[in-house]
Amino acid sequence: MTTDAVSARAFHEAPRDCHACRLRQRTQAFTPVTDQELDFIHDYRCGVESVPAGGALIRERQTGARLYTLYSGWAFRYKTLSDGRRQILNFLLPGDLVGLQQEFSDTALHGVEAVTDCSFCAFDTEGLWSLFREHARLAYGVTWLAARGEGMVDDNLLTAGRRTAIERVAVLLVHLYRRLDRLGLAEGGSVEFPINQQHIADALGLSLVHTNKTLRRLADMGLHEIAGGRLRLINPRALARIAEYYDAIPRPVPLL
Repeated sequence: MTTDAVSARAFHEAPRDCHACRLRQRTQAFTPVTDQELDFIHDYRCGVESVPAGGALIRERQTGARLYTLYSGWAFRYKTLSDGRRQILNFLLPGDLVGLQQEFSDTALHGVEAVTDCSFCAFDTEGLWSLFREHARLAYGVTWLAARGEGMVDDNLLTAGRRTAIERVAVLLVHLYRRLDRLGLAEGGSVEFPINQQHIADALGLSLVHTNKTLRRLADMGLHEIAGGRLRLINPRALARIAEYYDAIPRPVPLL
């Protein structure tokens, strides 16, 4: 393995010391924490888990609850029916918290699968009591993240229930691009886009054929381009108008 490959791998793996977290260091996307709070987060974290592309972090109905923060890579939450049909609930990007629902049920209510190689920071749910007792700001942050997750579910329900196919695809492209841009992951006007058309179909409740036709239609209109595993929004304002997606400039979000 070359030196560059080793360096790239190290950059994508979560550091053993939370004080060396590159997510906090390289972007203003996350709420600053005090030294005392960072010490608590470091002590609270119980390990780092690496999941290869296509691997499962959490399986549906799995027991043994844990909280996770996605440090690097892409993943998604999903639920399936008995015949294998899958609904992707949302895509996970660096900084996202996952697993909080498991604290309130006997088994996992959804699965989590890696799209790319992923690195997760793991936290025992038992430590939530200490977090809420001793660190009110961090506890508020966890509550805020849960509320934001509920808001995203509301938006997804609106998309699946009322938006047309072209509006669904447009809102997904704009939403993911803006999230990645906020994380400082946009380069030269494009972002990494490792998900395929089946992922998009499963997230939007469309058939694979309909998804393909809709993506082609938006591309033919000169609104976006997907090539070489990257997404470029050629006319983001037009895409936002199609989707009626006018979110405000995102505020810094908590990071556990």
